[in-house]
Amino acid sequence: MKGPERIIEAQSVTKSFGGVVALDSVSLSIRRGEVVAVVGENGAGKSTLIKILCGVHPPDSGVVLIDGNPVHLSGPADAFAHGIARIPQELELCDSMTVAENLLLGREPTIRHGIIDEDACRIAARNALKQVALDVPLEKPVRDLGYGQRQLVAIARALDGQAQVLLLDEPTATLSPTETRLLLDRIEVLKAAGAAIVLITHRLSEVEKVADRVMVLRDGHHVATLEADRITHDEMVRQMVGRDLELVTNEPTSIGKVRLSLKGLRTSVHPESIEFDVRAGERIALAGLVGAGRSELLESIFGLRDRLGEVLVDGNTLPGSDPGIAVDRGLALIPEERSSQGLVLQQTVAENAILPGIHREAGVLGWLSADAGEDTARSVVEKLGIRPARTDIVASSLSGGNQQKLVIGKWLALDPGVLLLDEPTRGVDVGAREEIHLRLRELSGKGVAILYASSEMEEVLALSHRVVVMHEGRITGTLTSSESNEEEILELATGGSIQ
Repeated sequence: MKGPERIIEAQSVTKSFGGVVALDSVSLSIRRGEVVAVVGENGAGKSTLIKILCGVHPPDSGVVLIDGNPVHLSGPADAFAHGIARIPQELELCDSMTVAENLLLGREPTIRHGIIDEDACRIAARNALKQVALDVPLEKPVRDLGYGQRQLVAIARALDGQAQVLLLDEPTATLSPTETRLLLDRIEVLKAAGAAIVLITHRLSEVEKVADRVMVLRDGHHVATLEADRITHDEMVRQMVGRDLELVTNEPTSIGKVRLSLKGLRTSVHPESIEFDVRAGERIALAGLVGAGRSELLESIFGLRDRLGEVLVDGNTLPGSDPGIAVDRGLALIPEERSSQGLVLQQTVAENAILPGIHREAGVLGWLSADAGEDTARSVVEKLGIRPARTDIVASSLSGGNQQKLVIGKWLALDPGVLLLDEPTRGVDVGAREEIHLRLRELSGKGVAILYASSEMEEVLALSHRVVVMHEGRITGTLTSSESNEEEILELATGGSIQ
């Protein structure tokens, strides 16, 4: 590629939201054929920096340069015209449109008079999906895909756009190990072709594999740049949080009576009977690849999907299709998609914090006082370490990781007896992940039964007592975590068997 070595730069950019400084005079330059990772705790300013580079937010001060020339990017479309593509943390897909329509939106092949060339669209869409090895019908509406599949569609759209600069915000958050390796390999190919890539991820092992440089942000400030042999997990953590994290290992736990029991559970996604128990104090992980049916199983237990068979909580049968009764019986479900399923982004932290238990906050005749739930909200903010530590700001102003903490905290405020979690630490930094894991361990120590789905193999093995592995809606094996390894889980997750 011709042109200056530095393809895109941010010089001394500052950005504030409602008096909260998200970035304070931060500078970054990316060269052709280079992968720069931006790491930091939740709320450090990583996503804000990406949004400035692609025109979502204008900087309050500072300047963005492309090929050495100052530019004012009016929005993502303008950035795309300059060869900059972004894969956001919260996917920006049109749920009512098909896979092919999403892949080619705004750049559809046409024939005479601007008429869309349907044959050319199908060919282009298939080629885009091949880049991420995703096999789904092109005519299928995106809303009918699993979250991981939607993530791959968004990645395929960005990779297929021939962009010179790729801004990737948590691209592997819900991908399986196989899909993650495929994407990392693709990043290496694009890097070799001269693309400039900015990668935000909380999976520090991925940073070690592909990053040429690492920029560390803390509380909106650029605190360190790591290169070569300094790019290690421990050094990144130390710079991110300003301290060393203590290793947390599985503690002895007293496993008690059965709290959740599935008997002959079947759904449209689970053609064969699902049967297992979760006992008091026990943590069971659901492992599997994208499309294995883990999220759908959790939703069925909670009453969000029609099901056959029995779900028993503390020995009592739970009626289907009624999440309200499930909550009353002591169940809580922390969903995978925080922005669309877990929060009302336009409402404040306080308003979101009391939603699951809003009936508990109501006074005479069901009226809510002006400060209803304020104590609950403050407790959630404090216990989960949400930043900024305010209850009066709208949830949309929080970083993705802090939104995740809010989703978890508001359900834990109900003191559930059975806790269901779908990707509990997606988009959460390494320090917050340890805090959430510690909190879950504390809950199981108090007799809470925990069932969670995770695409993080480390989280599956380190946090659970047992692993239930799924493939295409079926249970292919149940393993004791302390006696299992990643290879055995992946073998079962791909439909194989182990001796």
